[in-house]
Amino acid sequence: MRTWTRSVDPWPFVLGRELTGVFAIEEWSAVGGDGMVRFRGRLLVDPEAALSLLTPRIEPYGYVPMIRSPEEITLIRFQPVSPGATAAWKGWPLNLALFLATLLTTLFVGAIMEGAQPFADPSTLRLGVPFSASLLLILGFHELGHYLTARVYGVQVSLPYFVPLPVPPMGTMGAIIRMRSPIPNRKVLFDIGIAGPLLGLVLAVPVLVIGLVLSPVKPLSGVAVQEGNSLAYLVLKWLVKGPIPEGFDVMLHPAALAGWLGFFVTALNLMPLSQLDGGHIAYAVLGRGYRKVVWVFLGVLVVLFLVSRWQGWLVWVALAVALGLRHPPPLDDVTPLDAPRRILAVVALGLLVVLITPLPFAVYEF
Repeated sequence: MRTWTRSVDPWPFVLGRELTGVFAIEEWSAVGGDGMVRFRGRLLVDPEAALSLLTPRIEPYGYVPMIRSPEEITLIRFQPVSPGATAAWKGWPLNLALFLATLLTTLFVGAIMEGAQPFADPSTLRLGVPFSASLLLILGFHELGHYLTARVYGVQVSLPYFVPLPVPPMGTMGAIIRMRSPIPNRKVLFDIGIAGPLLGLVLAVPVLVIGLVLSPVKPLSGVAVQEGNSLAYLVLKWLVKGPIPEGFDVMLHPAALAGWLGFFVTALNLMPLSQLDGGHIAYAVLGRGYRKVVWVFLGVLVVLFLVSRWQGWLVWVALAVALGLRHPPPLDDVTPLDAPRRILAVVALGLLVVLITPLPFAVYEF
């Protein structure tokens, strides 16, 4: 993004003058109390060209243009950010502290799942290394996909914020990245949204395969917590281990559990809800009509709960409604996606179908 050194409070006619040759103004109105100005009329050039022409004209006034339709341009006040890698590293001590805390909590969870008692003997934390390293690599690759794609397009983003949670089965709530500048168009929104799940899966698949190779098949006995089966997980397990005899199951190696969690987290991220990756993808494809898909998917989650009785699906419904179903639009909200990206969106939907696990966890007594 460009930067500016001055910010004035121009009258709307001064801003309107900057639209000359790009947008024919018929009327204007002030929106809210934060200086936003909306112009109605008609675009004289295509939306992509309009955005590239208007951005350098409008930014010196402390605004960015948003094109919601060919008949409307809204100028929005925007706090400038510093360009380049320096901005991304702003506040890095917090990112580092959270990562180290997450490293500790995943080591802790990995160790206790191996039967260790880290509080009694801290040296047993080493038993959590296979799980922690595998899981953090998968999550790290996921966030790296978002980060690198955003940087390629000049979108200012933060480093990942990992969220520690010293509770099985993950030891973390994942990681998030903050957007610090507007998304220019739907193409960029789509690419940033889908890059994380795809890059995460690039690592999750081999980690799961290697973990399954290292996992023994044993008879079931006593009380056991079993992981659920997605279609993708079932196929991989069959390819690696072959048919599992009745009364037996795969006792997951820590790396296999991390790979399974990678599949599960990717499926959750691909759900078309709010600020999840799937929400970005759905909005990039459908625009403001994406909210209809959100309501349909919330219905799907309710059905999943009724079938599986896993209360986590109701938690997701409640979170989605509480956080809101709206998605912030990109600056160019008119130009549709091209055909290759629409095909890739169908691939993302297919990944959601094969990766989602109706009953993620269950306790059985044998």
